[in-house]
Amino acid sequence: MREQVREVGNFLANYFMAQGMDADVAHFLNMLINIVVVGVLWFVIHFLTKRLVLTSFQKFTNQTKTTFDDYLVKSNFPRYISNIFPLLLLILTVPIVFEDYPKLLEIFEKLVDIYIILLTVLIGRSLVRTTTNFMKRHERYHDKPLESYAQVLMIIFWSIGLIFIFSEITEKSVLGFLISLGAASAIILFIFKDTILGFIASIQVSVNDIVRIGDWITFSKYGADGFVTEINLATVRVQNWDNTYTTIPTYYLISDSFHNWRGMQESPGRRIKRSINIKQNSIRFVNDEDIAKFEEFGLIGPYIKERQEEINAYNKEMGINKKHLINGRHQTNLGIFRQYALSYLKAHPKIHQEMTMMVRHLPPTTQGIPIEIYCFSADKRWEFYEAITADIFDHLIAAIPYFDLQLFESPSGDDILKALKPLQLN
Repeated sequence: MREQVREVGNFLANYFMAQGMDADVAHFLNMLINIVVVGVLWFVIHFLTKRLVLTSFQKFTNQTKTTFDDYLVKSNFPRYISNIFPLLLLILTVPIVFEDYPKLLEIFEKLVDIYIILLTVLIGRSLVRTTTNFMKRHERYHDKPLESYAQVLMIIFWSIGLIFIFSEITEKSVLGFLISLGAASAIILFIFKDTILGFIASIQVSVNDIVRIGDWITFSKYGADGFVTEINLATVRVQNWDNTYTTIPTYYLISDSFHNWRGMQESPGRRIKRSINIKQNSIRFVNDEDIAKFEEFGLIGPYIKERQEEINAYNKEMGINKKHLINGRHQTNLGIFRQYALSYLKAHPKIHQEMTMMVRHLPPTTQGIPIEIYCFSADKRWEFYEAITADIFDHLIAAIPYFDLQLFESPSGDDILKALKPLQLN
């Protein structure tokens, strides 16, 4: 068939020379006409095959249940495949069109080879993109940094393609090019430093399960506080609570410290850890009249009664002098308040009763004695969590005066003026 095509290609040259035209002119004119004919044929075949392949592929995807072929269409895979048939035309005709012009033939053959390399890379890139998008649909891979792996594969494809293109242009072997490349490795490492670090970080992030897509992270250094929406080769994208976006270099997820809230999201409750500062000079022992009043508080009535019976029995057994409350064992208003706060938490319907729960003293400070509430809300959603926390502390702060306790609060300007007013009157 190749000989038949060659005869057709040289038909005009033979015809012109038969008419008495100079051989060089006849062959040059024959080449120009063949270029035009091949160009028109290439355009027609490209148009027809593109329409045929795209239409056929679309009908095929509409009839199948899988979505993989739909992603092939979105990644332009059918368009790249349709270029194969016009490419075959060029491979077949270019050696014949430029048969009498070896230098031009060499140039156009190199161009065709470069076109083949680029088309191969684009088809590979399309398959990688299709596979990545298809895997994202599955819950199993939803939190994996697939974009990072896809970008690494694309870099590999393009690197190999550029190596072959360079080898084609310079007429050096691929091995010789790689040897030359090794000599320039220091420069290459400097240029692709961020890419290499990002690739290594992506692997470590995935293997060690440091961050997943959908995790809530806090990275104060970069002002990030929100959900991870994308992990790629170079950066991690975080959508903050105010709907702004922060991009963090992937490498810094393994070189710096950040806060990942995934453990809280996966746990059955969200921690409440907040303190109330009690004025130290408001703490005192309670007397019988106080005990009678506290026994009327529903949450701690039984506790007060049982506790007081235990204390009375101890003091009687030890022969304690009851004239002074400092002698023997006695309850304090702060101790009773702590028990009340704990009983309130145990009775609260929105506090997780199976997780750690306590009301504890913290070391005294110049702002009083901190009484810390430590428990877990059953609802982890932010707005409901804040509402539950506020509800607990609203109640406890309002209950403090019932135990003859006072909250510590730094004096304001009005407090100072009130304190100075008697002095001014004098």
